[in-house]
Amino acid sequence: MSWMPESGSTGSGSNTELASAADFELGRAALLEITTADTIGANAGSVDEGEGVVSVHFETTLDGYPGWHWTVSIAHIDGGAPSVLETELLPGDGALLAPDWVPWVDRLADYRAAQDAAGIDGGEAEDEPDVDIDIDDDDDDELDDDVLHSGDLDGVDIDDIDDLDDLDEADDDSDEDDSGESRE
Repeated sequence: MSWMPESGSTGSGSNTELASAADFELGRAALLEITTADTIGANAGSVDEGEGVVSVHFETTLDGYPGWHWTVSIAHIDGGAPSVLETELLPGDGALLAPDWVPWVDRLADYRAAQDAAGIDGGEAEDEPDVDIDIDDDDDDELDDDVLHSGDLDGVDIDDIDDLDDLDEADDDSDEDDSGESRE
């Protein structure tokens, strides 16, 4: 399916009007909130999506996005001003797209199969046994007291610090050299 809309094509709704010049102006203004004017190309048609919604399309001049287009969906509700529902950049026919995502486990299996087919050793020596590492969360309870340093893993027990004045005095003492004179 070509991305280029056929002006006047209608969706399933009762609204069969084409997009007006005001719709294209509103669409361009909405795009200017998310991109710069130099990335918005010429009007590229419109599609009546039905139920009072029309999509207006603009070419894009963004570097790296050949074949893509801007789309702005606009709602027309009886008695109200038209409002923008969404803006988006969509790929068209021939647009450069990223390849489909393949899960890592599948890519790894393909890699190993290719290595086996080529007769390449995967880097594991055959005489080395496979090592299974069993991580057990219950091991944390078995730490020795000498590791915990009064219950704190980092060796600092903040409960031992009486007040900040003790810290200030210790800091002042470190500013004096061995003769008792202050260094500055």
